[in-house]
Amino acid sequence: MSEIILEAKGICKSFSGVKVLKSVNFSVRKGEVHALMGENGAGKSTLIKILTGAYTKDSGTIEWKGKPVEINSLGDCQKLGMSCIYQELSVIPALTVSQNVFLGREPRTLGIIDHAKMRTMTRELIERYGFPLDPDARVSDLGIGVRQMVEILKGLSCKAEVLIMDEPTASLSGKEAETLFSIIERLREQGVSVIYISHRLEEVYRLADRLTILRDGENEAVLDHDQIDPRKVISLMIGKEIDESAGTVNTMHTPTGDVLLHVERLSNLSSFHDVSFDIHRGEIVGFGGLIGAGRTEIMRAIFGIDSFTSGSITFDGKPFRSTPKKSIRAGIGFVPEDRRGQGFIPLLSTTRNVALTNYDIIGKKGLAIDEKEELAMSRRAIEKMDVRPSDPGKQVGLMSGGNQQKVVVGKWLMRDLKLLIVDEPTAGIDVGAKDEIYGILEDLAHQGVAVILVSSDLQELIRVSHRILVMRKGSIVREFNNGSVTQSMVLEAASGLQA
Repeated sequence: MSEIILEAKGICKSFSGVKVLKSVNFSVRKGEVHALMGENGAGKSTLIKILTGAYTKDSGTIEWKGKPVEINSLGDCQKLGMSCIYQELSVIPALTVSQNVFLGREPRTLGIIDHAKMRTMTRELIERYGFPLDPDARVSDLGIGVRQMVEILKGLSCKAEVLIMDEPTASLSGKEAETLFSIIERLREQGVSVIYISHRLEEVYRLADRLTILRDGENEAVLDHDQIDPRKVISLMIGKEIDESAGTVNTMHTPTGDVLLHVERLSNLSSFHDVSFDIHRGEIVGFGGLIGAGRTEIMRAIFGIDSFTSGSITFDGKPFRSTPKKSIRAGIGFVPEDRRGQGFIPLLSTTRNVALTNYDIIGKKGLAIDEKEELAMSRRAIEKMDVRPSDPGKQVGLMSGGNQQKVVVGKWLMRDLKLLIVDEPTAGIDVGAKDEIYGILEDLAHQGVAVILVSSDLQELIRVSHRILVMRKGSIVREFNNGSVTQSMVLEAASGLQA
């Protein structure tokens, strides 16, 4: 058995009194690929942030090569010999490969950066690990997959013995992913350990020597490679018992209303291709899938935030080439995934945030907005959504996550909506607020409004949806439109285990 290079024992972490990690154990052997899996909220990200110094643990110990260590910063992490490659790459496009690899650690001669030596050092690393890179290539000219290699090389240049990869294939094409897998296998042969975080079971099955599964902040299982059976893994991630009262089983419905939105073979260059579906009046259609499946990108294209390269959209019986302005005027609302970054302006009041998408229907007095009408609209939204506190002048950034989301949804309910797109509507909000959001979506459907729900929360997806479309690698791979559906069925489809 290989030596254990990194070991976390009894790690606990709480936020605002809520336990996120409950005595979690995790170890990595020299030269192994150790995968980490679990549903959203299982504690994976929190554990990794503790190992890399972004968060401090409440209790427990971390050992590096058998000796206790404290990791309180990224610098501490790197000094030990750990490097993290995040999904959002940190390379600087305007710089060359070698400049990125040694950024902040450039070799110097007489105090001046020695570019020749830096290129030589980069070339040595490239040749050692067999990366298809040119030290002088400008990163802006490289594809996403090749940029990721630069990020990996950057970690290896720090003499990293453990590489942490967080959803590394989320933005990669099939060919780019294959190249990454080859690199991981080569790193393992050279004694580098890899912590591989992914929702994609086929990748874990292919690469992992061991797999740790977290569930609700606790260790659920540690499996060796020959024990990694995809259906067993899904069962462990979700929990063995299916409780119908918890919304883990539901019956799907065949739509009866008129078609409101028709999407035909919609494609863009990188995120989705040949996507076709219909949305009917008065139905809630859930979109399931793993991170990087293309769900958010499709919704942004429908609303007009992002472009698409081919295909067509028909809305309310007419061809529709969307822009946000056209979508709003046509009766389409959009609640984005990034609530704080895109859904509201933190320093503005509830009144101003509600008005943001509604100034075209708020009366004017000359050139000025009718502030009385603006305030009246805000009060209607507060009452309709039960926003607390019910103060129209309260800065939305100072509210709880649940009340922030109520404001984001509420501004759309002030319009004559035909379609509401909601992307991860209950992420980071408490159970009570979740139930209120679900009730609002169901009320809208009863009123004939169509709702598209994008959610990574399987329980939520099944509880609220009338139909579920499952996306995988940019395409719709399964539709559940009648009979019972369970979390396992959705996750199996998203993972490629069902046709």
